[in-house]
Amino acid sequence: MALGQEPSEVLHQRLSYQGRKFNFEVTRLRLPNQLEGDWECIRHPGGALAVPVTADGKLILLRQYRFAAQGRLLEFPAGTIELNEYPEETIKREIEEETGYRAHRWQKLGEFFLAPGYSDEIIYAFLAQDLERLAVPPTQDADEDMENVLMTPQELTEAILAGEPVDAKSISSFFLARPFLEF
Repeated sequence: MALGQEPSEVLHQRLSYQGRKFNFEVTRLRLPNQLEGDWECIRHPGGALAVPVTADGKLILLRQYRFAAQGRLLEFPAGTIELNEYPEETIKREIEEETGYRAHRWQKLGEFFLAPGYSDEIIYAFLAQDLERLAVPPTQDADEDMENVLMTPQELTEAILAGEPVDAKSISSFFLARPFLEF
């Protein structure tokens, strides 16, 4: 994602934690305005997300347990981009694994930073249409607890406005998909 801004000068960098899905770094920087300081950053390979739409116009979401939130959130299917994988490959794999559907028509909706105050993670959002239900039920990873939820775009809008727990990447991607959805 090109930003067209002046880069900071890296004075010193250290890896504080190397995890399974991301790393945590502390970097001493000199900003373009000459301010110097330490910044903490989660380095993440990025993620891909699908807004799946059934033939009758319903959205497929997941109600997924998230440890950090200590509860279940409504989310669109998404996944972390693996090494040497394109976002399109990631989301095609994830939608099948998480929902049990395969999409035959894809459209890129856009990309955005998830939480640029502390992470470099970029989400690549796609519209997934012309869905085929797979004969094999969805598979969950050992650390996943989720179920499919079908909602109309209007129902999802009402859920978001009512304050139901919906994650930010799903709200952002839903906003990008709205021009392509019927209400």
